[in-house]
Amino acid sequence: MRKLLLILFTMFIFIISCGSNSSNSVKKEKLKVAATAIPAGEVLEVVKEDLLKEGIDMEIIIFNDYIQPNKVLQSKEVDVNLFQHVPYMENFAKKHGFEMVSVGKIYLPTLALYSKKIKNISELKNGDTILLPNDPTNLARSLILLDKSGIIKLSDNKKMDSTLKDIVENPKNIKFNELSAEQLAPRLPEVAASIVNSSFALDAGLSYKEDGILAEGKDSPYANALVTLKGNENDQKIQKLLKALQSEKVKKFIEEKDKDVIVPVF
Repeated sequence: MRKLLLILFTMFIFIISCGSNSSNSVKKEKLKVAATAIPAGEVLEVVKEDLLKEGIDMEIIIFNDYIQPNKVLQSKEVDVNLFQHVPYMENFAKKHGFEMVSVGKIYLPTLALYSKKIKNISELKNGDTILLPNDPTNLARSLILLDKSGIIKLSDNKKMDSTLKDIVENPKNIKFNELSAEQLAPRLPEVAASIVNSSFALDAGLSYKEDGILAEGKDSPYANALVTLKGNENDQKIQKLLKALQSEKVKKFIEEKDKDVIVPVF
């Protein structure tokens, strides 16, 4: 009798175990996302558990530059990325022969002029140095911001590919040095001011309230988008990620955490 009970108990445990394994063995689809740490990485973390419930295991791969996230997308090491605005994507794709598309816009990381030495643009001195991002779209974006503030005057302040050669007036003889985006915040103490994308500003601990002296308005067209290779935009995993990123949950997270520097655009 004891032996029979032992056999029955063993069978019971086996059946329960099989049932448990069956329920836990629902295959999760892998989704790899390249992103900058802040705010993209943080925003993606907000929806990670929600996607898991829908059968999507999202892996977030963090980069600290604006080049590699597109290169790993093109090589298909990742499925999608989140870090760039559409003008940058289009310029990068044209330059490198990539075929990338925007799946949907998520948030606007405002571009701003930061300084550790002055509190107002009127305090800029003759011959001061301002650092600018060296990628074409953000360089033009920066110059347009400086034009609107009166620091310089461009030949056409609506031209989306403006360069330093388009400056027609520079009353304070400001010197401009172009650097890669990730270098702008660390080099800030060396110069009068630096234009920094809010993603890198937040990452460097810069506060617009304390260090910012000039910023884009909320009407800027440079919202960051979820980007993938052409032909993959209707992939169900990517569409589920887009839906999660454009949710009230994410909107509330952005508005509470990064108020005034990151603006949801959905």
